[in-house]
Formats: sequence, C-alpha cells, structure tokens
Amino acid sequence: MKCFERLVKTFITSSLPDSLDPLQFAYRANRSTDDAISLTLHTALSHLDQRNTYISGSADGEHHILTLTLNTGAPQGCVLSPLLYSLFTHDCVATHSSNTIIKFADDTTVIGLITDGDETAYREEVRALTSWCQDNNLHLNVSKTKELIVDYRKRQREAHTPITIDGTPVERVSSFRLRKFNMDSRILCNFYSCTIESILTGCITAWYGSCTALNRKTLQRVVKTAQHITRTELPSMEDLYTQRCRKKAGRILKDPHHPSNNLFCLLPSGRRYRSIRTKTTRLRDSFIPQAIRMLNS
Repeated sequence: MKCFERLVKTFITSSLPDSLDPLQFAYRANRSTDDAISLTLHTALSHLDQRNTYISGSADGEHHILTLTLNTGAPQGCVLSPLLYSLFTHDCVATHSSNTIIKFADDTTVIGLITDGDETAYREEVRALTSWCQDNNLHLNVSKTKELIVDYRKRQREAHTPITIDGTPVERVSSFRLRKFNMDSRILCNFYSCTIESILTGCITAWYGSCTALNRKTLQRVVKTAQHITRTELPSMEDLYTQRCRKKAGRILKDPHHPSNNLFCLLPSGRRYRSIRTKTTRLRDSFIPQAIRMLNS
C-alpha cells in the first residue's frame, strides 16, 4: 500500500508548481523550523528597525475538523497525508500586505507589522483567518492560541487590546551534569554528537547570532566539558554556527522558490551579495544579514 501511495504522490506532485504555498515550511524539501523562525524574525526585525512600530503576532497550535463527514480518507501515517493537507490549506494566505502568515504543518502564525498604532489590518487578518477556517470546516483551537506583542517603543501611548476569536479573548504571553565514564572515546563522541550537540544547536542559525558574550561562554563551557570527558577535540559553538549558516544559505540560494531566496541579491560584480542595511543590532545579528556577511567574507 505504501508503494502505491508513493506512486500517487509522485503523480500529484509532478503536476504541481514548485512555488505552491511557499510559506508552508513542513513536508517539503529544504524547509525546516530553522527557515520558518529565521524568516519570521527577519520580517519582524526589519519592521522594528523603523520608528514608531511594533509587532503583533498570534499563533494557533492546531486545527480541528468540525462537521465534515467522510467514509474514506488518509489515515495518520499515510504517505499522502502531508501532501493532501498542504493542498487543502494552500490558499490560507495573508490578505493584507502588512501581514504575513507562516505555517508549519497545522501550526499557523499571523504576523502583523503595526505602524503608528494602527492595528486594523492585523485584526482584520485574524478575522479573515477565522472565517477561512469556518468556510473550510476547520476550528481554531482558541485555548492553544497565544498572542505575543513585540514593542520596543520607549513611550507606549495606550495599552494593547487583546484580540478575540469567536468572542473569546486570546491569551497573551509575555542543567544537566555530565559524569565521567570509562568508555571508549568514540562512543562518547557519538553520544555527544547525537544528543548534547543536537540540543545545543537546535535552530542555532535563528538564535545564536543574538546571544550575548556571556551566553556564548556558557554554551562553550558545555563543549569544553564534553571535550574533557571524551578526550577529543570538538567543534566550538562559533564554528558550528558559522558552518550551519553557510550551509543553510547555500541551500536557500540553490532553491529559487525558497521564501528567503530574494533576500540574497548579487551585486553587479556577481561575486558579492548586497548587504542589508540595519539600524539595530537585533536585525544586524539575525540570520539573513549574518549569512550575507559570511558569504561575502
């Protein structure tokens, strides 16, 4: 059955454009949570680089099917399920240019870029998303939906009014130790790479650039402790960050349909990429500007 499902999937995908639903970061090659987080941060921080701006974002944890009754379908674990879900939700897109809808599987985030305190477009976007879900027999799980306000303005003229979905207000949200074992160093290195390093570097391209010097030293101490235990040289956090950034940037450049591809613009010389102008360290230290600097170095 799995083989037949793969054949059907291949047949369907062969007739679909590569640009279908570019902001769905699940179930696709060369897409990951790193990409979703990096694009979300770049969108938000680029807007916050301007004066009198802030960000409103709401995230829904999952959707539930309401009243649609079927006698056939794709069960959980089916090869076709991710593709069919992506096709079902591909038209769930932002209706206002100042908003962005980022999707990862059934998790949906609405990012509203607010200027001069005007939240009209953002609130209309939330209502439009609610209507879209109702029209498509989906139910927004309000209990798992959270709203986050990012406002760096020194003077906030008025309190932010929480958004509501179907009359329900959305909630707003504001160590381990290693012991020494008498084991072969190769086993310890494999254990470190598969567990400790994996935890330390999860989505590292999205957050490490903004870490303080103190936080970086703290992370590096974990690596040094692991080096002492394994008695081998391990890559530093800085090296891992640089390596991951270059690798991810290379993948983005090879994929013309990647949502971040247009942020890497070659200069007329064809040898360097155009740097992104930044006014704040928040934007300067985020993934896209950092990756461009690394590619140009």
